Amino acid sequence: MEAEPRPESGAERRPRQPRPLDAERLDELALAYVARFATSQGKLTSYLTRKLRERGWAGEDQPDLAGLIARLVRIGYLDDAAYAKMRGASLLRRGLGARRIMADLNAAGVDEAAREGAQPSEGGARAALLALARKRRLGPFALTPPDRPTREKHLAVLLRAGHRLDSARELVNLPDAAAVEEWAEDEN
Repeated sequence: MEAEPRPESGAERRPRQPRPLDAERLDELALAYVARFATSQGKLTSYLTRKLRERGWAGEDQPDLAGLIARLVRIGYLDDAAYAKMRGASLLRRGLGARRIMADLNAAGVDEAAREGAQPSEGGARAALLALARKRRLGPFALTPPDRPTREKHLAVLLRAGHRLDSARELVNLPDAAAVEEWAEDEN
């Protein structure tokens, strides 16, 4: 009598369905997320809502996400103003302008007051513009002097990065590094 071939080990397994969340597990998920990532109230709410949608809810009442978020804010684990300043400074160092920073914070669910607190100063915006131009070799940092179509492309890169048109145009039209240093120090 011949033995019947065994099915492959993965063929008969079904994906394990995770257990629905309860209040304790939801609290653990929130704390783990806050401990691992710098986040805003809006991003944490989106994460927890997604987890509830994926796994379901085992409690009798609806989950109290607003209460959980409020408790984390009260004990200092979530601070949208601090998150906005940290995230804004990080994006500024990468060379992004004020428009892109505000759009990123808006997408993260940061309220308007906290976003306004993260608005870069004029000097900070110029420094970010200069950093991006150096890194991407735009305007006066190009390997060869740019012609008009190339300057327009450089200008487009700076505008997509969220910089103001007047500042970007000034930088792209500067002739050399000496003029760039003078422009960077001028905060008018």
